[in-house]
Amino acid sequence: MAAFTCTTRPPISLRSDTKIVSSPPPSASLSSRRMFAVLPESSGLRIRLSLSSSSLTSIHHPKVSPLRRAVVCEAQKTTTDITVVTDSTWESLVLKADGPVLVDFWAPWCGPCKMIDPLVNDLAQHYTGKIKFYKLNTDESPTTPGQYGVRSIPTIMIFVNGEKKDTIIGAVPKTTLTSSLDKFL
Repeated sequence: MAAFTCTTRPPISLRSDTKIVSSPPPSASLSSRRMFAVLPESSGLRIRLSLSSSSLTSIHHPKVSPLRRAVVCEAQKTTTDITVVTDSTWESLVLKADGPVLVDFWAPWCGPCKMIDPLVNDLAQHYTGKIKFYKLNTDESPTTPGQYGVRSIPTIMIFVNGEKKDTIIGAVPKTTLTSSLDKFL
């Protein structure tokens, strides 16, 4: 599982080794084009640039480099002590559990899932002994999310004594999750 850390970096310079990609076709006006810088060291990271026609001419003349600020998001590995639940262990771990249970429905390719992963891990530590926390990978166990109508991820469901009590969809702030959990303590 990875989390994203976003930082503002110093202005970047568009050098001659930076590829500029534009859309729509060249026949469109400059004001309707979206320009992206694809930096060689970034393995395809696309940074959106807002360029005026005057700064576009400076791209074609390498002596003048426009400077732009960029927000860079980098994936970081996170550790989790949250137990994984699957379709085969769902009944024994979630439905037959005594007390409140939080289940995080996620997938490895889901960006918002990676964003809330550190929040869920913090909550699992904070509520140790009060609420049981589980993660269900929707790619590896598709039956259970289908039974509960999970249509988008991340989805967090709270069960009490085997009965679904609350559903939270999307990457939400920690305060939203804590207020939902506190209702069932």
